[in-house]
Amino acid sequence: MNAWRWPHLLVPLLVLAAMGGAEASPRYCDAPRALSAVQHDRQLRFAAAVGEALDASGQSVALVARSGLELGRFGQRFSHAGVAIRAAMDGGWSVRQLYYACDEAQPRLFDQGLPAFVTGGDEPDLGHLWVLLLPAPAAQALEALARDNRRALQLLAPRYSANAYAFDTRYQNCNQWLAELLAAAWGGLPAAADTESGRTQAQRWLQTRGYEPTPFDVGWRVLMWASRLVPLMHDDDHPAEDIAALRYRVSMPASIENFVRSAVPGTSRLELCHAARTSQIVLRRGWAALGDGCLAQPGDEVTSLR
Repeated sequence: MNAWRWPHLLVPLLVLAAMGGAEASPRYCDAPRALSAVQHDRQLRFAAAVGEALDASGQSVALVARSGLELGRFGQRFSHAGVAIRAAMDGGWSVRQLYYACDEAQPRLFDQGLPAFVTGGDEPDLGHLWVLLLPAPAAQALEALARDNRRALQLLAPRYSANAYAFDTRYQNCNQWLAELLAAAWGGLPAAADTESGRTQAQRWLQTRGYEPTPFDVGWRVLMWASRLVPLMHDDDHPAEDIAALRYRVSMPASIENFVRSAVPGTSRLELCHAARTSQIVLRRGWAALGDGCLAQPGDEVTSLR
């Protein structure tokens, strides 16, 4: 292959590696990108705005997802989702999520403070985050299970794959753990004897309720083959027909958002963004997504970052 073509191959490969969220990217185990004082201040103020929006909801649990690596090639803005839980003692928020522990080379559950979660994306000058606020019965069921360490850990697979097929138990990515947690909570599924059977019944419940994984159309067989060389990516769990069609079907924040909107009537949505170019935070209420560039429209709430 000519040298000039390698960048054109590597860029989509890096994007493919981001399917499971920034925590699965090849750069995840590197030192974090250094932020300027201005960038750090802007991101902390954005995190504070997210916390204020959660506080104002009056709820103690919510679903959250943030942007991470650039997934625009696949029409995806958000890459990583978790459960935001309010602490009973001090009212602070943390996000329970799956992450990949580099030193241990295996997935773990991690309760991360809201500021660290919000600022965990790869682009310090532009960030998006959505919040799903659930009606009381669904919120209570989710919170009870999310706070149950034994049950939450029982749904954690021992092997990680950024592009894990949503209806197979060989691997799991961060968003699939969350989808299966929702199934266990809202399906009233009993505690299983082991992780394999617990995940199987959760996936079966999701399928019967119309859960749709996000399709990633790779579009080039060479890329499909080369993705096998990317750490934390696999294709032996995907159906043969999907591989033949050059497609992966993966749990993503979009999968979870669409499912919750359909399956849980009464859910409300917030989306927040910040942008260095406009020096502002925008908050939108409702299911209409914010546009590119974090530009406010009539009805949006705007906070200056100047």
